[in-house]
Amino acid sequence: MRYARLKVIAAGLVLAAAGGVAAWQLLPDGEGRGAIRVGTSDSVSSLDPAGAYDAGSWALFSNVYQSLLTIKPGSDTPVPDAASECAFVGQKLTTYQCQLRPEVKFSGGRAVTADDVKFSFDRIKAIKADQGPASLFDTLESVKASGRTVTFNLSVPDATFPFKIATGAASIVDKDVYPAKALREGTKVDGSGPFTLTRYQAGDSADLKPNPTYKGQAKPALASISVKYFKGSAELNRAWTDRKIDVAHRDMPPEVLAGLGPGLTDTRYQVSGGTETRIMIFNVRPGSTMAKPPVRQAVAAVLDRSKLAAEVHKGTVTPLYSLVPAGVAGHSTPFFDTYPKPDEATAKKILKDAGITAPVSMTLGVNRRGANLEEADAIAKQLTDTGLFQVKIKAVDTFQDYQKQYAAGDFDVYTLGWIADFPDADNFLAPLVATGSSMNNGYSDKTVDDLIARTRGHSDRGDAATDFRELQKLVAQQIPILPIWQKKDYVMSRETVGGAQYLSDGTGVWRLSELNWL
Repeated sequence: MRYARLKVIAAGLVLAAAGGVAAWQLLPDGEGRGAIRVGTSDSVSSLDPAGAYDAGSWALFSNVYQSLLTIKPGSDTPVPDAASECAFVGQKLTTYQCQLRPEVKFSGGRAVTADDVKFSFDRIKAIKADQGPASLFDTLESVKASGRTVTFNLSVPDATFPFKIATGAASIVDKDVYPAKALREGTKVDGSGPFTLTRYQAGDSADLKPNPTYKGQAKPALASISVKYFKGSAELNRAWTDRKIDVAHRDMPPEVLAGLGPGLTDTRYQVSGGTETRIMIFNVRPGSTMAKPPVRQAVAAVLDRSKLAAEVHKGTVTPLYSLVPAGVAGHSTPFFDTYPKPDEATAKKILKDAGITAPVSMTLGVNRRGANLEEADAIAKQLTDTGLFQVKIKAVDTFQDYQKQYAAGDFDVYTLGWIADFPDADNFLAPLVATGSSMNNGYSDKTVDDLIARTRGHSDRGDAATDFRELQKLVAQQIPILPIWQKKDYVMSRETVGGAQYLSDGTGVWRLSELNWL
């Protein structure tokens, strides 16, 4: 979300620009002005939905592929997209059924069938790519296609399943083109989304044009889009300053975001959501420095989140003391309850009582993107200044290489951004701490797994609150993952671009079809 792929409903929309909203109607018509250039420092790990579980990839997927369901702007309820209707069958929450729209077509012209939907899910489970979304469908036992009906049979009750099939993981692919047991190679995409991918250069750009055959929840696209990928926030900001892009999203430098306000020249911005999170993942495999819980507890005891938020992120993030962020039902503060303030004496006692000699050596992995490296330097300094730790930072340039390295156990500790796939506390917990999670850190606990399964049995998600609190308390005791902060979602756009306020609401869905020239 997906890494750096999180979710919450938009808490509000803030627009700031010289001239006000009314001025939008006075700008010249944008016909013939070419593609709208959208800049981001996110990256695409794969064009194949079976091989990607990250924000950059899923942002692209939500425009070139379709899922049976989707999330509308400002909403937290899945609605039909490629499907005409979906619902659980019976009261057990183990059978979910969808009716496919009859008019849905792949961009090549072939009608999308229920067999294509079944194929798309089956191949995700069959391929089970290391960086793929298979773990998201851990409760999916089988898929049946009959006519235009798709039936999902679940191994256990799972009230969150409708949300899962509204994500990029559930993108429908053409069974006649995509391999059943291997990822598709090359840069071609065959989907039924509001855009077709006309050109793609990894790490550089993706060119999209409106798909005239699209039928679904999104509005018809009015303008072509050229997505520009930048290696970091500094490059993204330079492109914005040099007017080489028309829209900027994820992630401008903290000092730029902190400086946004009324009166900016030719700049509109909107702030939404607030539940993108940053987490520190501990490699708990045997042989890792972090395999011993007291070492992880000592790190938690000295981490100064407030200092990171103020000095590295210029106040654009908020310290986080739970895996479930504030604003999402089920949020609690177990890490604050245990470690209310940085305390070197407590950390020293934890290590001493466990018979662990300081300083403890560790490698800290970080993806060289945005303010990540500066943040890693600050974390390393906080830990080493106590005299209890020796930290060696390993920075990796590309997210794809970073994923491979932390999955292989190359780091004792590594940091990730998390944008949840759907607006439910489950998605801040199950993909992170369940056995076989996408974090690839070796953590497994039966009680945690049982609690996750129990929360999914509540169709009324409010009834799961007690279990979510118990689950978070247990995670705070064992600390396989340490939450650092949460932030809001920022989109910047030029005055000549309309619809940017709907591009993103913190859900990880990129609604490029909302963009148009004014």
